Amino acid sequence: MRRFLKFLALIVLIILAAAVWKRDEIARLHAVLTLFDDDRIVTNFSHMDAAFLTVPVPKGDGPAMPLPQGAAFALPAATKDWIVERSVTALVILKDGAIRHESYHLGTGPMDRRISWSVAKSFLSALLGTLVADGTVDLDRPAVDYAPQFAGSAYEGATVRQIANMTAGLEFDEDYLKFSSDINKMGRVLALGGSMDDFAAGLTARRAPPGDSWAYVSIDTHALGMVIRGASGRSIVDLLSERVITPLGLEAEPYYVTDGYGEPFVLGGLNLITRDYARMGQMFLEGGRAMGRQVVPESWVEASTRPQAETPAGAMGYGYQWWIPQGAEPGEFQAQGVYGQYVYVNRRAGVVIAVNGVDKGFTAPAVEAQNIAMFRSLVAALEAADG
Repeated sequence: MRRFLKFLALIVLIILAAAVWKRDEIARLHAVLTLFDDDRIVTNFSHMDAAFLTVPVPKGDGPAMPLPQGAAFALPAATKDWIVERSVTALVILKDGAIRHESYHLGTGPMDRRISWSVAKSFLSALLGTLVADGTVDLDRPAVDYAPQFAGSAYEGATVRQIANMTAGLEFDEDYLKFSSDINKMGRVLALGGSMDDFAAGLTARRAPPGDSWAYVSIDTHALGMVIRGASGRSIVDLLSERVITPLGLEAEPYYVTDGYGEPFVLGGLNLITRDYARMGQMFLEGGRAMGRQVVPESWVEASTRPQAETPAGAMGYGYQWWIPQGAEPGEFQAQGVYGQYVYVNRRAGVVIAVNGVDKGFTAPAVEAQNIAMFRSLVAALEAADG
């Protein structure tokens, strides 16, 4: 009996030691598993750095892009109802570069740096556009030329363009609400300090040959980040800071969630204050210009925000990591992420709408169309108010 008790005590000590040694990984896994809990989701989405590995993206010492206060604009009653129904946490509306509405909800504030989710894809697209323009990246070269890790993976044979417009052909389960889906497996790799590069390069299942058809595959954006790093020999953080974030003129320093090797979660891990999301939209509204400087080539802005792949009937169009709503007028496009993150741009009207949310009903039928209808109704209301 005494020998058994000693053995049991040793086992307990080993378990406790392992728990201490893996404390951070266990904490991050718990954060992933409870990220969307009703009593935690608002705080989590505004404070991802409290639970995950992160890296700052330097914004430089220059001034922030001015966002002067415009004429007062009273939200229509339907918009107020929509804010409640869709669990909106922040809403910033610009017209002609001026703030016409700014509000925060569910206990959040203006300096909360909110998780972008897939809005981050459009930031990486902006960076890619600068590298295509200077010849660092050739869209029609095989991705494996820039990222040799893709040899033998489902990405072998796909071009950079096919990854950028999501026609690379991977089989990838994007169901956020299913524990066993690929997207949630990826989340656990991130939480436990694994390598996102290894995860992406380890995917071998194909849905279709590269270039055959379109499907929304979030890991494609990480693959695009691997291409950018391989082509440039530099980190995403350094390049994004230098080429996009600093010249754009942000108000607050953003940060990325990272994997255990310090690589940014480029497909969804960027965190900004909502006014800075609006600044990104304003830059694209102005054809890639910010603070009197051409930041992103205008040709890339045009190309990335018009359809670059044939999406299913009735679905939105897809450019290079940007969405184009059904029935869009010229210059109408948006970045969007799960749970209600949006940067909507209507160039004709001079309107940018930045939204953050914690909408757990975002997958329900017609929600996406309802949100776009709301943005369009706000454009119409602003135009009516301005006569």
